Amino acid sequence: MKPVETISWDDTDQAVHLIDQTRLPGGYRNVRCASVDRLIRAIQRLEVRGAPALGVAGAMGVALAARRIHDKDFLQFSEKLAIEAERLRRARPTAVNLSWGVDRVMARAATGLSVKEVRDLTLSEALSVADDDARTCHILGGVGAAILPEKCTILTHCNAGALACREWGTALGVVRSAVESGKEVRVIACETRPLLQGARLTAWELQRDGIGITVIPDSSAAYLMRQGMVDLVLVGADRVTSDVVFNKIGTYMHAICARHHKIPFYVAAPLSTFDPVRTEDDVEVEQRGREEVASFAGVETVPPGVPVLNYGFDATPLSLVEGIITEKGVLRAPLDWDFISREQKK
Repeated sequence: MKPVETISWDDTDQAVHLIDQTRLPGGYRNVRCASVDRLIRAIQRLEVRGAPALGVAGAMGVALAARRIHDKDFLQFSEKLAIEAERLRRARPTAVNLSWGVDRVMARAATGLSVKEVRDLTLSEALSVADDDARTCHILGGVGAAILPEKCTILTHCNAGALACREWGTALGVVRSAVESGKEVRVIACETRPLLQGARLTAWELQRDGIGITVIPDSSAAYLMRQGMVDLVLVGADRVTSDVVFNKIGTYMHAICARHHKIPFYVAAPLSTFDPVRTEDDVEVEQRGREEVASFAGVETVPPGVPVLNYGFDATPLSLVEGIITEKGVLRAPLDWDFISREQKK
């Protein structure tokens, strides 16, 4: 089983290449981002999305910026690189991996003593971020696969697969690893309104890999739980704080329903997604444009002038989470933040 490579660095044209996820499943297109402006647009338009993939995008964005700044004076070059890094950090506010990827590469850049050295260091570190993400997802997948029953049906929300990472995936990485180990796993994917990441992306990935997948309307998840059709709920995360898990809007609803029906609710997330500093109240929850809700397939679905509230994420209290599957094992509340912080620094 070989998942797609979502985002990569092309050494020939010194640019970031990524799959345009807004085109799937109807079309497959690779996007070339040769400037920071184009990469930021790809991030904001969700051509690239998913917490780990955004971490890689942020890291590669710094390397890209270092190659597009032409100042020979080291101080001026460094000042402009810091400005571009801040623009990348702010491209999307809720997912922590974007700023994490930027900051990791900028910390490496700070050790450089010349323009050329910084360019070399930023690319080397960005490629290391991408490689680390792939390796981490495979390890995390194995950890999660070990706790799944030999035969089960998993409900998932949004897309936490190869398309949300460099490859393999977090929640879907667990599914892939379980299938590779011989377990019989089927997936029920909530369509995930309003942009249908479950229907478009999760279904596309799993069908491509030959893994059983059924798509349902978001609103039918609780009924399927009541009917005994769901054994476990497994989702990804965009940020884990000391009190909540931030993930795609709708996740909190599934967690409440799972608790009511006594179904285990798991989160799959690498330690890079953990935020040891902030709580729920400190994190800005992104609100996206009216058009995502007010139209569907080009047809207006909300009368003109009627307001729309379109949160991109919600927050699920850790008290509703059975465990968080990471590359260091399954973590449970209350989280050991000393352990997490130590592992993050390795």
